Parts: sequence; structure tokens; C-alpha cells
Amino acid sequence: MDRLRLAILSSVLLLWATPAHAGTVAIVRLPSPTPQLTEALSRLHGELLSVGLDVKMIVGPADRGSDRADSRAWVEQIAAEGGIDAVIEIVGDPSPVAVDIWVIEQSPRGIEALRVSVEPSGNNASERLAIRAVEVLRSTFLERDMVARERHAKSIAEPATGPLPSGESDQPDEPNEPAPRPEHLGVEVGATALTSLDGVGVAILPTVRIDLRVRSWFVVQAVFAGLGSHSTVATTAGNARVAHQFGILGGSYRIRPDRPLWPFFALSAGVLHTAVEGRADPPRQGHTTDQWSFLLDGSLGLGLSLPDRYFLTLATQVQLAEPYVGIHFVDEMVATGGRPNLGLALTVGAWL
Repeated sequence: MDRLRLAILSSVLLLWATPAHAGTVAIVRLPSPTPQLTEALSRLHGELLSVGLDVKMIVGPADRGSDRADSRAWVEQIAAEGGIDAVIEIVGDPSPVAVDIWVIEQSPRGIEALRVSVEPSGNNASERLAIRAVEVLRSTFLERDMVARERHAKSIAEPATGPLPSGESDQPDEPNEPAPRPEHLGVEVGATALTSLDGVGVAILPTVRIDLRVRSWFVVQAVFAGLGSHSTVATTAGNARVAHQFGILGGSYRIRPDRPLWPFFALSAGVLHTAVEGRADPPRQGHTTDQWSFLLDGSLGLGLSLPDRYFLTLATQVQLAEPYVGIHFVDEMVATGGRPNLGLALTVGAWL
């Protein structure tokens, strides 16, 4: 039910008018957190990313006092440096008992303090605490945006009656802050080495992958590969060159995407185009043919997060084609493709 409420709230925020506040949130991490606190930090970090917030991890000073007055003074120092809209701190040692949320108001300058407590019973306390904290934070941002909109609408409805100074325009000022970057769309480029288990050699195919992040752990992907080198099939009776192109659409499930190194697996479906150019020794004649097949693709790999929204992926692929491709010399089938094909894909990508 908590996840359902958070999903509904996120949808409302996404459908709200363009200037909706995305926000930059800092999560306070103790110098030596316990395993329970580490799990709660990871849950909180993932939930913040999933609703499109920019997240920073900061380490709290070891000599800071344990009461909220000391915490508020430290947060005021962070607010004075700028660039952060809210600070989240997990309360409790060794296990989390609450989350303190400090919302920083830029104009007029101020700090609003909120506390979200852990429910006394039930499983997955860290997950439920993270979901409730994000729900409270996003609702606070929404309320602040609504107040800003009302002020903006009132200023437009009640223009100044006196003449404008020379050189000034009556048009509203354009916002100086850049639009938020939610990191929902990604592009990857690389190469795929493709071969079969039955006589078709290796081909290197340039590869492009388009990623649409639905959640932090689930990505919809479209993959296109082709126009690379040709596979070869050689026998005493002749040889053949085999060209491959494929396009697939599917989903990728990422495990622990908030960590630097994250495993993933994907399942996709699409089409495979195979073109065969046969070359035979005289007096035999070679033939050229091509075939379109339905393609099912399964992948298993690792991703590595790089600085500035870049990432690297390496994955193994297994492809099954129907109908598969059979290569004949005279009346003998000497090789097949797509029953199955094996691939190794290396890509580098970036979130836009």
C-alpha cells in the first residue's frame, strides 16, 4: 500500500505543470554505520532516485551532538553553502527508529524540520521508512511549488500601474535555473560479437541501445545491431559469407543499481535478418539468399557506474530464431544459424 501511494503521488507530480520542483537532496551518512543503518541508507537512496530527485551522500561530523538542536545548526551551515533543497538524516543506533527531514527554504531563508518515525511492528522496516520519508518529502516540495505558483499568478493578475523604468520590459523574467534532469532516457553504443554453435563463424556488429528507465531497477530497452563484419562458413565444396542484423525490444532488471557495480538480466523479442552469399568451385554455382526470423533474446551481464552519468555494460546473450537459417552445399546442410546464436556485447552509455 505504501508503494501504491508513492506511485500515485509521483504520477501527480509528473503530470503537474512544467516548473514542478525536482530538488537536490543530501543524505547524511555516519562515519561508521551499522549494517541496519547501511540497509536503511541504501533503501532511502534508491527510493529518492526512483522519483527523479538528485541525490548527494554527505558524511556527518563525528563530534556533532545527538540532539536536534545540534543537527539543526549543522544543517544551517549546509544550507548557507547552497545547492541543496533538503537534508535527510536517519535517527537511531544501531537500528533506525526515525528519519529527520530538513527542508531548506531559499527565499525567505528558513528551515522546516519534519520527523518520520518507524512503525512499531511489521516486516521490512527500512523499506517502509524510506517510502514514507520520500512521500513526505515530495508532498512538501509539491506544497512549496503550489505556493510559488499562486504568488506568480497573483503578480501577473495585478501588474504595476505606474510607468516602467526605461529599458525594462513588462514580460515576466525567465527562470535562471536550468530544467531538472531526471535521468530517465539513456543511449548506449558499442559492439556485439555474434556466432552460432553449428558452423557459423564470429561476426562483429556495431550496436546501439536506447534505454527508458521506468524505475531505478527496471529499464525498457530497444537494441539495434548490424552492418558489421560477416561470418564465414568454409568447406571443401565452397564457402559462404553470412551477414546478420537484428532489432529487439524488451526489459532489463537491474540488481542494486545504486551501487557502483550492478548485475542485470534482460529478456527481449524482435526480428533477425540473415543474408547468405554462397561461393562454389566451378562447375557448381553459388547462390545468394536472405531470411527474416522471429528472435528471442536473453542476456545476463554486469554494469559499472562511471562519473557524470556515464556507465559501462558487458553482457552475454543467447538468441533463438524461428525459423532458423540452414546453409547447404549441394544437398548437405553444413551449418545453421539461430539454433542458437551466442553473443557478447560491450557498450558504453550515458543518461541524458
